[in-house]
Amino acid sequence: MTINNSKLIILSILASVLFSCSEYQKALKSSDYNFKYEKALEYYGEEDYYRAQSLLDELVSIYKGTDKAEKVLYCYADCHYQQNDYILGAYYFENFAKTYPYSDSTQKAAYTAAYCYYLNSPRPSLDQSDTYKAINAMQLFINKYPSSEQIEDANNIIEKLRYKLEKKSYENAKLYFKLSDYQAASIALKNSIKDFPDSEYREELLYLIVKSNFLLAENSVFDKQGERYQTTITEYYSFIDEYPESEFLKEIEKMYTKSVNQIKKL
Repeated sequence: MTINNSKLIILSILASVLFSCSEYQKALKSSDYNFKYEKALEYYGEEDYYRAQSLLDELVSIYKGTDKAEKVLYCYADCHYQQNDYILGAYYFENFAKTYPYSDSTQKAAYTAAYCYYLNSPRPSLDQSDTYKAINAMQLFINKYPSSEQIEDANNIIEKLRYKLEKKSYENAKLYFKLSDYQAASIALKNSIKDFPDSEYREELLYLIVKSNFLLAENSVFDKQGERYQTTITEYYSFIDEYPESEFLKEIEKMYTKSVNQIKKL
């Protein structure tokens, strides 16, 4: 390729870009809504979601109640989703599903709204509001569209989200223990088991309940020690009933023995 040919190609590309920008600006400033609508759909079809959304911003309200409103709202929601704006994506897809319950796109919109919440769900250490929203939205989708091809995906997502809540519950309960707030730890650990009885952390949680009560007794005033050592013994029996061969058994047997001996002394 000669230098002159290279220059021609570069100039051609620049001209194309400038023309494209000029067309976009013309559509953006235009008061011809039909023209703006056609250009928005053109950009949407080309997966130029930024430009499509910019044009659709105005058209959502302009075409509300018309025969073009359904198409405009769906594309507008999808533009947010495709640009990773999951909060507004979920909002507009939910809005679409409520506004057009009999549309051919309603099922997809309902699933994508729930999926947006899923994608916006943060790591376990952060607030899990969007995780709960995603679970509720996915469950509503399953209930409403039980024969959907996406049912298996929806169930798998719910399982992942519930595991995230389970892990957060486990980590929060352990945090009280690490902070040596043994009374709060015992309550939080029990609540975690109550909320997630089949938790993969169940053995460790039960072990920490025994240990929390033992350390609480050890650090208690004399009048409360007897009751708290007795609670340690009760929790010890609950633990060995489930995990008689646990890796924690040797340690908690020492706590059990000391608790029995302390009660005798008291």
